[in-house]
Order: sequence, then structure tokens, then C-alpha cells
Amino acid sequence: MLKGIPEILSPDLLKVLAEMGHGDKIVISDGNFPSASMGKNGVVIRCDGHGVPELLDAVLKLLPLDTFVDKPVTLMKVVPGQEVATPIWDTYRGIIAKYDSRGQDAIQFVERFDFYDEAKKAYAIIATGERALYACMILQKGVIKS
Repeated sequence: MLKGIPEILSPDLLKVLAEMGHGDKIVISDGNFPSASMGKNGVVIRCDGHGVPELLDAVLKLLPLDTFVDKPVTLMKVVPGQEVATPIWDTYRGIIAKYDSRGQDAIQFVERFDFYDEAKKAYAIIATGERALYACMILQKGVIKS
């Protein structure tokens, strides 16, 4: 155990966060996301039993978002024709605003298959048990400023 580290962050996840460099991306996926197949070229960390919001909050305590890009957070757009409520996005906006002054302006929305293409290039995927629909996100790591 370490002091000041959120308990939800496993040693494996802490290692991945420490290994990531500026510009690297990490996916925090919901329970429906095909984490194993999307993460074939990266690291997949299982966090079953946890939701995306609590992991997002814990990760952003340690990982700065990239300030060299306008939108370091990527969410998947709802597929056209689907009537799906996404209240979890409001939760994300609040959490992101705690750690990044851009708040909701740090978020971009991309089409489903574009999201999948970006996820395949991510350094790591955190696979959660989140049940909310359209709850996946990609974070781009920034730099630690002294």
C-alpha cells in the first residue's frame, strides 16, 4: 500500500500509468466494449466490479490531460437512429472539470468506428464492469509541469 494513491488503482494499473509518456492514450471502457480484441497491441487491465466514473476520478488524480491538443478526452457518439440517454456524460464533465480547467471543452465526440480505430492504437485499455451505454472514453496523457 502507498499513501495518497487511490485504492482503486491496482499495482498493474499504476505501472501502466507511470510507463505512459506524453501523447500516449488510455481507454477506460464500459462492460460492453471488446477490450481483449481492441487491446491486442497494448495492455489490457481488468477492473471488473468497478465503474468508469470512479476509475476516471482516480486516474485523473495522477495523469494530466494533454494541453498540446484541444480535446484530450474522446467519447463515442451515439449511433444515429438510436434513442439512448447518456447521463453518465454529465458525470464525466464534472470529474474532468475537477482536474482540467477546460472542463467539457476538453471533450470531443467521434463516430463509433473512428473510436474503435483510436482504441486499437491506445497504450492500454482499462476494462471495467460499467453498465451505462456509451460510457467508454479515451484519455490522452499530458506532461507533468514543475
